[in-house]
Amino acid sequence: MTSVFFKKAAIALTFCAITLSVSAQTKSNFKSWAQTPPMGWNSWDSYGPTVTEAEVKANADYMAANLKKLGWEYIVVDIRWFVENDKAGGYNQTDPIYVMDEYGRYLPSVKKFPSSANGKGFKPLADYMHSKGLKFGIHIMRGVPVKAVNEKLPIKGANGITADKIYTTELQCKWLRDNYTVLANKPGAQEYYNSIMELYASWGVDFIKIDDLSRPYHLGEIELIRKAIDKTGRPIVLSTSPGETPIANADHVKEHANMWRMVDDVWDIWKDLPHLMNVAQGWYPYIAPGTWPDCDMIPLGRIAIRGERGKDRMTRLTKDEQYSLMSFFTILRSPLMFGGDLPSNDAFTTSLLTNTAVLKMHRESTDVKQLFMKDGLLAVTSRNSKTGERYIALFNIGDKDTRDISVNLKDLGVTGKVKVKDLWSGATNTQTDAVLSRSIAPHASVLVSVGK
Repeated sequence: MTSVFFKKAAIALTFCAITLSVSAQTKSNFKSWAQTPPMGWNSWDSYGPTVTEAEVKANADYMAANLKKLGWEYIVVDIRWFVENDKAGGYNQTDPIYVMDEYGRYLPSVKKFPSSANGKGFKPLADYMHSKGLKFGIHIMRGVPVKAVNEKLPIKGANGITADKIYTTELQCKWLRDNYTVLANKPGAQEYYNSIMELYASWGVDFIKIDDLSRPYHLGEIELIRKAIDKTGRPIVLSTSPGETPIANADHVKEHANMWRMVDDVWDIWKDLPHLMNVAQGWYPYIAPGTWPDCDMIPLGRIAIRGERGKDRMTRLTKDEQYSLMSFFTILRSPLMFGGDLPSNDAFTTSLLTNTAVLKMHRESTDVKQLFMKDGLLAVTSRNSKTGERYIALFNIGDKDTRDISVNLKDLGVTGKVKVKDLWSGATNTQTDAVLSRSIAPHASVLVSVGK
C-alpha cells in the first residue's frame, strides 16, 4: 500500500514538473513566434464589424495564390464576429444580439460564419486557412462581456466563481461597450482569460488582436492574457491595440506582446502618416525579433466596402503618398496587415505588396535608426547583416515645396564606390560621392539600398 502511494506521488510530481517546464518553456519562447514582422490581411478597413465567411475565404484564396510565397500568411477576422446584427458603417450598440456559450465566451455568429454552426466555432474556418498554408487570427475586446456579468454566468475552471465577481465599470471602453474591465487581482480573473484562450486554441487560432488594451495601458489584464496564452501551449501571436501605447510601458509591453500599436487607426488621409512618423521616434530601440512596434493596418487598395469611415472607394492617398506609407512601414519593420479587399487589387496596389527587394529589406534588415526628422524632412536607415547593404529611406513630409534631402554615407560606414539601387523601381547607378542626395516632391519619398 505504501509502495503504491509513493509510486503515485512520484508520478504526480513528475507530471507537475513536466507541466511547469512546458509552461516556462512556452513563456520564454513566445518571442520566437514572430521572428520577422507578421504579414497578413485584416478585415477591418474593408468590412468593419460585418465581414462574412465568404469574404474572409475570398481574401484567403487570393493570399494563398498570390502573396503567400512572399511571406504574407495571416488572415485576421476583426471586430464583433460574435454580433448577429451589426450594420455597415458602425456598431449596433442599442440592441446587439450577442452569441456566447454558457461560460460567457463569445462564439461566431452563424449568420456571418455558417461553418461555425453546431458549436464548431471558428475551427472549420481555421482549418480552411491551415489547409492553404495560411494562419488564422481573430480580434477581441479587452474584458468580460457585460451580458455575462448581468446574467452572472459561471467562469469555466473557476470553481463556481461567476462573471459578476471579477469586473469593474471603471475604464470601460468609451467607444464600444460590449465588455467591462476585468479586475486582475480578483479570484477567477485569470481563469476567465484562461478559458477564452483555451477556446481559441481549440479552434486553431494563430493570432489574436486585443483592442482597448494599450490606451490607457491595462498592465494587469495584459499580464493575465500573456499567462493565459502561455498556458494553452499554442503559439498564438499577441497584438495589442490601439495606440498610442505609452512609451513609459515599452519595457513591459515588449515582454508580454509580440506587437503593439504606436498610434490610433491610420486611414487613407495624409496627416495620419506624419503623425505616425513623429510618434515612432520613441520606438526605434524596441524593434526586435518577436516584438514589433506596430504602425497599424495598411489602408490601401479598395477599402470601406462596409467599413467605418467613408464610402466604398480605392484609397484616397496619391501614388507618392502610398509609396511613402509603404516605405516607412517596411523600413521600420512594422507588422504588415493589409486592410484593402485583396481580390479587388489593381496592378499598382499589387506592386506595393509584391516588391521582393522591399520585402527582403523588411524581413532581413536590422539596426533600424532615424537619422533625422526636422523641417519637414525625415531620413531613416537600416542595414542587412547578411549582404552588408545599407538601406536608406528619405521622406519629404512637407505640403508645399520640392526639397533636397541629403545623407552623408561616411556617417553610415559606407565609403568609396558604391551601387545605389532604388528598391521600388529597381533602377541602379554607381557613385563615389560620399553624399547621397535626392530632390523630393511634397509627400513623396525615396527608398534605396547602398552597397558595394
